[in-house]
Amino acid sequence: MSFPILTATAAIPAIGAIATAAVPAARRNAAKWLALLFSLATLVLAAVVLVRFEPGGARYQLTESHTWIKDFGVRYELGVDGIGVALLALTALLIPFVILAGWHDADPLETKSSRWRPTQGFFAMILAVEAMVILSFEATDVFLFYILFEAMLIPMYFLIGGFGDGAHAGGDEAAATQRSYAAVKFLLYNLVGGLIMLAAVIGLNVVAGSFSLSEIAAARANGTLDMSTTTERLLFLGFFFAFAIKAPLWPLHTWLPNAMGEATAPVAVLITAVVDKVGTFAMLRFCLQLFPEASKWATPVILVLALISIVYGALLAVGQRDIKRLVAYASISHFGFIILGIFAMTTQGQSGATLYMVNHGISTAALMLVAGFLISRRGSRLIADYGGVQKVAPVLAGTFLIGGLATLSLPGLAPFVSEFLVLVGTFSRYPVAGIVATIGIVLAALYTLVLYQRTMTGPVKAEVSKMPDLRARELVVVTPLIALLLFLGVFPKPLTDVVNPAVEHTMSDVQKKDPQPEVEAAK
Repeated sequence: MSFPILTATAAIPAIGAIATAAVPAARRNAAKWLALLFSLATLVLAAVVLVRFEPGGARYQLTESHTWIKDFGVRYELGVDGIGVALLALTALLIPFVILAGWHDADPLETKSSRWRPTQGFFAMILAVEAMVILSFEATDVFLFYILFEAMLIPMYFLIGGFGDGAHAGGDEAAATQRSYAAVKFLLYNLVGGLIMLAAVIGLNVVAGSFSLSEIAAARANGTLDMSTTTERLLFLGFFFAFAIKAPLWPLHTWLPNAMGEATAPVAVLITAVVDKVGTFAMLRFCLQLFPEASKWATPVILVLALISIVYGALLAVGQRDIKRLVAYASISHFGFIILGIFAMTTQGQSGATLYMVNHGISTAALMLVAGFLISRRGSRLIADYGGVQKVAPVLAGTFLIGGLATLSLPGLAPFVSEFLVLVGTFSRYPVAGIVATIGIVLAALYTLVLYQRTMTGPVKAEVSKMPDLRARELVVVTPLIALLLFLGVFPKPLTDVVNPAVEHTMSDVQKKDPQPEVEAAK
């Protein structure tokens, strides 16, 4: 038996979560270092997975399959394709930066409602989320994926509700109330989606007789899968509804601004750069592969919802007064681009959507973490409370600008390639949708540059006049992310080489080919 490397990539952070939680309460720093070491070990193993993955090989590689719940036909099946391995690597890459950025976020406070905060629990839950997200990118058994899809809500609920950034304008009690509200809203939205998905998972097993992706695909190829059109569409809607909440897609998005606004900046990154990617990834792996006819049937409506997300999210970002909520609404707009690329049903669109997942994770992490460093210095999330920061903290302002420029997809930075491919792929099949989506680009430039202008330029406000610049730990967090944005912006080929073969398989599942350009015959 070969070494189960996929299991190991999830087992290491899971073991790290248990070990970190077991550290004595008096040794908070030891818990932090232990969590960081386990996250770095996971990153090393993820790099090994990435190196061992062969882009031109089998669709699912490094597979593992074991009987789990025999009476119900549930198996522990793992395997990664190009899309899964790219997101696995993204997750493993971001978690060490999340831990470093949140180094002091769970330290004890002297405020009335937060005198006791379990530092060990904070970092243990981050590692637990990492373990479940990684395993969800590897799962090829639908029931196993569902368990992970739901289980990751538990630590996320406590991370959102139990820890805040201390920058709430209403004071400590108001902050605690808002965090509780945001955490409950996050949990309820996702639980409702999960319960509907559970009904669809059970229905899929009744129809297909299996939870295994490979077995269901083989039955479809052999013509032995007896699934009526109506049944397929109903099952698709059950899956898609849950994924659309997680993504988040308008109008199921309203939990995200609350969650990101009330969580600490590292936890906000964990939400939008890591956990939410499970929703868009699952649309590619499960919706398109299991329900190809239903996916094509629902495409017109999904494209409209994606376009609304793009424009609506960008418009609300323009009008925000809260830095973190602005980034949250910008993310809603970006997820609209991702879903637009997926359901454009073109290789350029789906390749761009997958690249967008990776690049959005890096760019949002860079912008939100620098924003968190800024907020921790001033003690306020309100844009109006800042001004002239670039004169007193030029490195902080410079990194904030690069993160913002990446968010608006400036050429030369990684998100530009993703957005360009999504728009090209969409325009080739749905030109009107492609044109409408470009509105989001214009609005992105507006909200990003206005944010920078109001916070970083102009007269220096008295409250920021003594603001320190980025410290060594903070530079260690931000510098690699900016380097990646630049590298993937000018040389995305290593990523596209991994992703493109998987996209070809997905296009084959839905039996779609790229539209051929119309060329007039020479007279």
